[in-house]
Amino acid sequence: MAEFKNPNQQGGGDNKSLLVMMFVLVTVFFGLQYFRAKNNPQTVSPNAAHSAPVAGAAQTSTQPAASTSENTSTAAVATGSASGVATVHAQAEATTTVENELYRITFTNRGGQVSSWVLKKYKDSDGKPLNLVHTEAAQKFGYPLSLYTYDSTLTSALSSALYVPSASGSLAAPASLTFNYADGATTVRKTFSFDETYVVHADVEVTRNGAPVRALINWPGGFGDQDNASAYAGAQLDIARNGKEEHLAPKKVSGGDTLNGPFDWAGTSDTYFAAIFLPDSPDTATLAMLHNQLDVAKTIRRNGLGSGAPSKGAIEVPILGAALGDTSGRTQTRVYVGPKAVDVLRGIHATGNTMSLEPLLDFGFFGIIGKYLFLALQFIHNHLVASWPGSWGWAIIILTVLINCLILPFRIKTMQSGLKMQRIQPQMDAIKERYKKYKATDPKRSEMNVEIMKLQKDNGVNMFGGCIPTLITLPLLFAFYTMLRSVVELRQAHWFWLPDLAAADPYHILPIVMVISQFLVQFYTPSPGVDPQQQKMMAFMMPAVTGYMTWNYASGLALYWTIGNLISIAQQSVMNRTSLGREMREIAAKRARRKSGTPTTISGKR
Repeated sequence: MAEFKNPNQQGGGDNKSLLVMMFVLVTVFFGLQYFRAKNNPQTVSPNAAHSAPVAGAAQTSTQPAASTSENTSTAAVATGSASGVATVHAQAEATTTVENELYRITFTNRGGQVSSWVLKKYKDSDGKPLNLVHTEAAQKFGYPLSLYTYDSTLTSALSSALYVPSASGSLAAPASLTFNYADGATTVRKTFSFDETYVVHADVEVTRNGAPVRALINWPGGFGDQDNASAYAGAQLDIARNGKEEHLAPKKVSGGDTLNGPFDWAGTSDTYFAAIFLPDSPDTATLAMLHNQLDVAKTIRRNGLGSGAPSKGAIEVPILGAALGDTSGRTQTRVYVGPKAVDVLRGIHATGNTMSLEPLLDFGFFGIIGKYLFLALQFIHNHLVASWPGSWGWAIIILTVLINCLILPFRIKTMQSGLKMQRIQPQMDAIKERYKKYKATDPKRSEMNVEIMKLQKDNGVNMFGGCIPTLITLPLLFAFYTMLRSVVELRQAHWFWLPDLAAADPYHILPIVMVISQFLVQFYTPSPGVDPQQQKMMAFMMPAVTGYMTWNYASGLALYWTIGNLISIAQQSVMNRTSLGREMREIAAKRARRKSGTPTTISGKR
């Protein structure tokens, strides 16, 4: 990474610029942390209340059986009722598995809902195929593709009833699966269609005594990859209306509230995965927002490598969900359940318009920069290093080299500007000497500034010339920081000893190397005219701050920063040997000799 200070402004201005850049660095970093923080208000799940089910519903738990033989009998029982409508329900619980190359979904006929949704191309923290169903949350708040109604008793009954599936055992996509249930008054039909993509089509219709019931298709319980604090903090509700997207943090999601359409798409997501509804009829779609709290003290991972010791107190985290329905009573929608991968999201569009799911990727305050940084990183990965071991790490290194090559002309321009400033520094000092007897509030001080500005202009000095590298590198740095934590492509991407470039270096090797290299950047960069004590403070303070920033954050950021520092040291060493660098050092040495009793400053080496 390029140096973060302006080494070429002289006198008091240089000291101030160092402090200003230090302040900006720390302020932006902690500002990003503040805006990433999510307050998680306590709310009551609309599905929490469990009452006696409607007549005919099975009197059992809503939790699907852990394992049920595929050969278990599911013969339907069809009998008459007082209302003249036949009752339809299965006699035993059974499972049906649907799979393609991307997923393996296990349905249970208890509630006609999903008990397991495995993404074949992704692993969990233990290296096993990733199950997107958050089992602990699902047991308390409901399973994916269950039904949500505005009658808690009916919701509970529909989730516990034994439906009759159109097929049991295993199905290979393309395929369809229908669940039917009737208790004499209430009838339910749920049909799911599958193809070769991550998208599933759902068609749900519920009636009671012949009248349609507002039954919403539900994803209530977060995601199975949420096993650490940062994953829960990344939970959000995603809504797109009229071509504009909105991402709601947990503190803005009021459990049980309903939003009316039109919706291009809506659903919930975490940092890397999403469950998004794309309604067939956007204008009449409605969305129920679900927000619950879950104590994960016994299951959360604290160090990124395994479960930590049980906490003495509760650790409450937000569990966000979404349920989509239609004002007609019949819900027809596509459901995307999968990774927030750019290439995948671009290919999925809302009904009736061209808006894709790509806006699900939120790169934060520096989003535009972060997006194009990732596209550049992805291009390098796919076209240059895809076959290399640790390919994403090498892609980061190559991108860092390219960025620093692009910034090099600005660094040279900065040195040239600094040299011009040094040449007129004696004249500037003379002007300041004439006006030092006046107080800072004296109008005469403004005349001093006018003289200095005229002197700079006459000599072609741009007082802001030395700030250009900082103005470029700081946004790149923070955009890189946000991007690394937002793209699923870098999730669990390894590089040598680093198991995950999106997580902290478990051995803290890179942060230590980065601190040393940051000190060398300060050491090799000429900073004549800076107060010696100020220079020493910055030489040690900047590495300390940057070391803290990378100690517990994405190791990919530390890799980017460290490589950038090493390149800066090499570039600065070469520039210090040029005529430009030699002249700067000679002028600095003369100034140091003129200052009686003032020790020489840290300056660039030959």
